[in-house]
Amino acid sequence: MTAVDETRAGQRAMRRAVELAARGAGTVLPNPVVGCVITAGDGTVVGEGWHERAGGPHAEVNALAQAGDRARGATAYVTLEPCNHTGRTGPCTEALIEAGVGRVVAAVRDPWAPAAGGLERLAAAGVVTEAGLLAAEAEGVNEVWLTATRLRRPFVTWKFAATLDGRSAAADGTSRWITGEAARRDVHRLRAQVDTMLVGVGTVLADDPALTARDDAGGLLERQPLRVVADTHGRTPPLARVRDGQAPHWVATAAELGRDDAGHLDLAALLGALYERDRRHVMLEGGPTLAGAMIAQGLVDRVVAYLAPALLGDGPNALAGAGVTTIGEAVRLRPREVVQLGDDVRVTAVPEARRPASGPASRP
Repeated sequence: MTAVDETRAGQRAMRRAVELAARGAGTVLPNPVVGCVITAGDGTVVGEGWHERAGGPHAEVNALAQAGDRARGATAYVTLEPCNHTGRTGPCTEALIEAGVGRVVAAVRDPWAPAAGGLERLAAAGVVTEAGLLAAEAEGVNEVWLTATRLRRPFVTWKFAATLDGRSAAADGTSRWITGEAARRDVHRLRAQVDTMLVGVGTVLADDPALTARDDAGGLLERQPLRVVADTHGRTPPLARVRDGQAPHWVATAAELGRDDAGHLDLAALLGALYERDRRHVMLEGGPTLAGAMIAQGLVDRVVAYLAPALLGDGPNALAGAGVTTIGEAVRLRPREVVQLGDDVRVTAVPEARRPASGPASRP
């Protein structure tokens, strides 16, 4: 192949690896999503694989198993640097070396210190290595794990439903259902991809949500997220639905985690504790007070808004107490995706930049 053809073939292989990595979303936590494509010298794909579940074989091992003897002298394109440590599985570096792979191209270096150094280990064994190919695309598909690892707290997705005028409930407190069935099914799809659900005690007292993940028929999924209630004073009722046996739960109180300067539950400490419990993706669902506090502290990484074509004119807003007092302090978001679901619209956006809180915000 010419140099140009080789570059294009490499990009195709890495892009395919990114596609494969995405298949592991929701099943590999607390591990990263990883994809691997192995190609022969002429660019022919001889093996593909992705990390399918936590504790299972890594992407490289699955791709090597498919490639067999054809892996010798081949090039492995991996979305994340091959691990260089023994955990629930052996080091991928050693598997690649033993298979005789001649070249390894990693899109992103591994930021987790215990597993890092994979490319150096491969190079020491005579394998040609390269890093950075389609790094932005590989970062995007693995942003949950990468963000959590770098910040040592879970990635936080704030999900809410509102009318077009920003109301999360009517003036009398009723809120079921603002959005339609298609949007509600999509919420359960999102819940199936996270390992933690988070609400404030106010939401528990007002709505008594179950916070479980269900299939389209309404049945409980086998894998359920941890249900967490941010509850400064421990007011969650003993018979609240989040305490039932359908999924694990944790009522997080100030007595356990401490208070911030305003005397409320320390939300940063809560996220840190979740990280230590191997939780990597939190979905924040209601209410406006907890969401405002998280936004004010720069603890939200992604916003997923379900907007219904309805107007209420009164009632609680979807967000409160975010520490914004003037238009210059607005939390600006960068849209990533807009999708119509039935009559509703789902907007996915990310904060343009983190900013410190301008003042204390009320907490649950």
